[in-house]
Amino acid sequence: MSDPGVVPAALPRLAALARGFAGLSGWRRHGVAALCGVAAAAALPPLNLVPLLIPAFVGLLWLLDGVRGGARGRSRQAALIGWSFGFGHMAAGLYWVGIAFLVDAARFGWVMPFAVAGLAAGMAIFPALAVSAVAATGWRGPARVALLATAWLLVEWLRSWIFTGFPWNLIGTVWDFSPAMLQLAAATGVWGVSWLTVLAAAAPAVLVEPRRRTFVISAFVLVGLVWAGGAWRLAAAPALGTAVVPDVRLRLVQASIPQALKWLPAKRRQNVDEQRQLSQRPGTAPITHIIWPETAVPYLLDEDPDLRRILAELVPPDGLLITGAPRANEDAGFRLWNSLQALDGRGEIVATYDKHHLVPFGEYTPLRGLLGAMKLTVGSTDFSAGPGPATLALPGLPAASPLICYEAIFPGRVVAPGDRPGWLLNITNDGWFGNSSGPYQHFASARLRAVEEGLPLIRAANSGISAVVDPYGRVIGRLALNQIGVLDASLPLPITGGTLYARLGNWVVGFLAFISLSYTLILRRFCP
Repeated sequence: MSDPGVVPAALPRLAALARGFAGLSGWRRHGVAALCGVAAAAALPPLNLVPLLIPAFVGLLWLLDGVRGGARGRSRQAALIGWSFGFGHMAAGLYWVGIAFLVDAARFGWVMPFAVAGLAAGMAIFPALAVSAVAATGWRGPARVALLATAWLLVEWLRSWIFTGFPWNLIGTVWDFSPAMLQLAAATGVWGVSWLTVLAAAAPAVLVEPRRRTFVISAFVLVGLVWAGGAWRLAAAPALGTAVVPDVRLRLVQASIPQALKWLPAKRRQNVDEQRQLSQRPGTAPITHIIWPETAVPYLLDEDPDLRRILAELVPPDGLLITGAPRANEDAGFRLWNSLQALDGRGEIVATYDKHHLVPFGEYTPLRGLLGAMKLTVGSTDFSAGPGPATLALPGLPAASPLICYEAIFPGRVVAPGDRPGWLLNITNDGWFGNSSGPYQHFASARLRAVEEGLPLIRAANSGISAVVDPYGRVIGRLALNQIGVLDASLPLPITGGTLYARLGNWVVGFLAFISLSYTLILRRFCP
């Protein structure tokens, strides 16, 4: 800590609070770190209490002021502080994962606390790495703040792909309520938004040091400039809902079927019939294509021509019914896929996409030899993974990039390389997670992909948030969580030529890291 005598007279209480944080040890230190992590989670959707990021990250840096010893000792102590922060942040942000284990509580209810705690503990390793790296340098002042933002950027990117990746609740998603702030993602992806957010949130930590107010003000001015630039971009964009594909009118069906009833043999046909009835509701304009959510058809459509004929009656003239359904093949041993299939008016399947990024324990069991068939979805057979991102040709529509469930959360990995589509088609089922924050977080992440790629997002959920989002991230229409109904809308046009991030992809992360480290070294040199 700086000498209290040189702290501005207007900030004595802040300085005393900083000393109090630095003086904590043992379980108190880690308890406060965990509470800071919980505060950071409150900034995520649906609460979006973004100002709480300031005490969260400021408190984290003040806790680091209490670490002692050489570089290795500081790094070890800081890693534990960062892990505690991460555990609180992840447990509060991902608590809803446990709700999925209550759908079949008799079999899996006992797993719930272990699943949430285990996931939070594993994900907390990433903040631990970031905080450990910061503390190892021994740097103070603005350089330490900038280094934390850089390290956070890199560990979020690492989390997005290592061990198949889990980029849920990246810090940049806290701005999902502000389309203007999201516009930065068109150039930098969510990564630049996350970097800026951590920089600004942590900057006030240096107020207890002499002559640091200029740095803090500049960090908040930078946020203001990004917001202003985003607002200018939106003002220059076509008016909401005006730039659309001609002669295309989509109907999204959200039946909100409870997950516990979805696969019951006695309910399966009734569930299909409910979606048929919704599909046939009168509309204000002729519908050309109908979209049902993930596994909306709980049958093997390939093997059920009678059901295909019934569903074909729903298909508009020269249109399609696009639906999620399981798909199986027994040619080389029984294999099962979580698929999207498009059905025409003759009852023929004219396009198929198989999900390639599967959910551990939801669609397959890792380490099956040790854990057995611990899989939440119906049946003991693991789903097989499809070949990867694809651009799907759909009659009467621009080519689409299909994304099933959480495939939409992966920045830079939602479009087939070299084959740009005209839109993102996300079908999902968030009914697993009840009335929790999970569906809101899922939608916020999917919405960011639209901004990053400059592509409209069409999202059909069984229960979740069905929506039509334009390529600027503006929501044209939505169905609320648990709402039963249909959403009729035109298909927005993509941004011609795409975005900078769409062209460069995750190479942007390396560029951002270089710029951020350069900025950090400049601060280290001139603002030690």
